Amino acid sequence: MLSWNPALAKRHLRTLSDFTDDEMLELLELAEALKRRKDSGIRGDLLHRRNIALIFEKGSTRTRNSCVVAAQDEGGNAEYLNPHDIHIGHKESVKDTARVLGRLFDGILFRGFRQSTVEQLAEYAGVPVWNGLTDESHPTQILADLMTMRQSFGADLHGRKLVYIGDGRNNVANSLMMGCAKAGVHYVNCTPAELSPDAELVARARETAARHGATVTVEHDPKTAVRGANALYTDVWVSMGEEDKQAERLRLLRPYQVNMPLCEATGNLGGELIFLHCLPAFHDFETEVSRETGPLEVTDDVFESDFSRVFDEAENRMHTIKALFVSAIGDSSRA
Repeated sequence: MLSWNPALAKRHLRTLSDFTDDEMLELLELAEALKRRKDSGIRGDLLHRRNIALIFEKGSTRTRNSCVVAAQDEGGNAEYLNPHDIHIGHKESVKDTARVLGRLFDGILFRGFRQSTVEQLAEYAGVPVWNGLTDESHPTQILADLMTMRQSFGADLHGRKLVYIGDGRNNVANSLMMGCAKAGVHYVNCTPAELSPDAELVARARETAARHGATVTVEHDPKTAVRGANALYTDVWVSMGEEDKQAERLRLLRPYQVNMPLCEATGNLGGELIFLHCLPAFHDFETEVSRETGPLEVTDDVFESDFSRVFDEAENRMHTIKALFVSAIGDSSRA
């Protein structure tokens, strides 16, 4: 029988800081229980007659489909709304859109540009609002990342070391820093000095990490950064909406490519090392971009290696999003 913390009911997820450290871990435990339930062939009704609005300003493979499957697995419905379907921010304010959709739906997941949009939706909708990605934060991704680490190393991640390599200021790097801190994972942001994370965010993450005896550091030399790493994590070098910066980013980040020599520099290759990537990834010559540039943030031999966990990570988007939906609006009497 499933159970979850009733304190999670009707809760927003704007950033990972919306949950205490223990609440975040409880969400991961629920996601793992829901995965076991699905793997055993059980389709439940914890979201029976629950309707979830998916507002997407940015396209997605993993987030959109994870939301739809997560809802349907438990008897709910997810309605996809792109910018052509609604007038949010154009003919209708975010505030008014929130109040309309909050009357019709039981929850709202937003994926788009401004963090302020998520904040306004949460303020005015009257139903739980979840951040599926903004330019500043990507909390649902990090829940999946931590679940994947737990699958590889066990539920207690204290003392493990994750090194993020790439654009140190992007939404994944920001959220991953806080997620690792809350889970007691040593976090290293390895990035060019020009792309260093915001100092205030680093300070907040260090305060959180200190509660668990963990550390948060910023390092500019990849081989120094990765020593002793249990997880290497990278992301695309040019985020959606920043395509005009591609030439500059490639110049800055080519020395930060995750390749086999860098994996060997961890000292854990062939032992306790995994590779993570939130996807999509430019690791071969089979996309429009990489046919011109070649592999970018990761080489194909690392991406396709035995220690790569990228597709476990992609699947775990669905399990962790399902845990968010169930914990916030699920019917515990049906558990």
